[in-house]
Amino acid sequence: MPVTVEPAVSTLGPEPREDIAGSPVSAPAVAAPAQKRARTPSRERTIGTRVTGQPAFVLHSYPYKETSLIVDMLTRDYGRVALIAKGAKRPHSQLRGVLQTFQPLSASWTGKNELRTLTDAEWVGGMLPLEKTALLCGFYLNELLVKLLARDDAHPALFNHYVSTLNQLAHQEPAPIVLRKFERALLKETGVAADLTHCTGTRQKVKAGQVYVVDPERGPRPEQAADTWPRVNGKTLLDMEREDYQDTATQAQSKQLMRFLLAHHLGGAPLNTRQILIDLSQL
Repeated sequence: MPVTVEPAVSTLGPEPREDIAGSPVSAPAVAAPAQKRARTPSRERTIGTRVTGQPAFVLHSYPYKETSLIVDMLTRDYGRVALIAKGAKRPHSQLRGVLQTFQPLSASWTGKNELRTLTDAEWVGGMLPLEKTALLCGFYLNELLVKLLARDDAHPALFNHYVSTLNQLAHQEPAPIVLRKFERALLKETGVAADLTHCTGTRQKVKAGQVYVVDPERGPRPEQAADTWPRVNGKTLLDMEREDYQDTATQAQSKQLMRFLLAHHLGGAPLNTRQILIDLSQL
């Protein structure tokens, strides 16, 4: 995948009731409880179809007409959004040097359709750049988000996990462990991750010394002779649920399991960056 580096609250009172003779009698008026207006952060406001100062990262961008870009962004409170960056390819555009991947931005846009117009983007800073293998891992994260995350579906916790993952990669923490944690968090946030501590159907607890397979749609069950899905130890499943990847067997089996689960939820769509990382024996 190419990645460009460059309430309704009713104001009506209760319905009229009838007295014994059948004549309507108005119910006594009940004062509506006072509602406090939600306080918005000083750097972020939403006015109609305008959003300003939203924390964001560029996931992917591609050319649009002669001088513009369409930018796929991950935002904290609006999820993944598509924005037109008008004139961003012009040499003197203020957006040209700002719309870089893996850099924290403060983004503003207008519009209520699926494709909105980017009006401003400012570099926030405070993160180390990704280099070498960490950079490829970053592109892998972005490709996963673009292909698995629906647009306009907010996931603040996943946004925070993304920021944390980039920081861990930038500080050269073990990439396989960092990626396994993010993959699992992504499947949980999108609602397709099964509980790995109990067997599907029986709801019996997973036992560390038993071997299992994981149904992508239902969860773990004991292995059967005819199974072609990856076999994993119960200990691996329990380790993954508590995010403990120190055991080398857990690292190896979780890699194969997550590769299988992601392929299922991607519907067979290939991950270009994954293949590169596999070739480098990093994923």
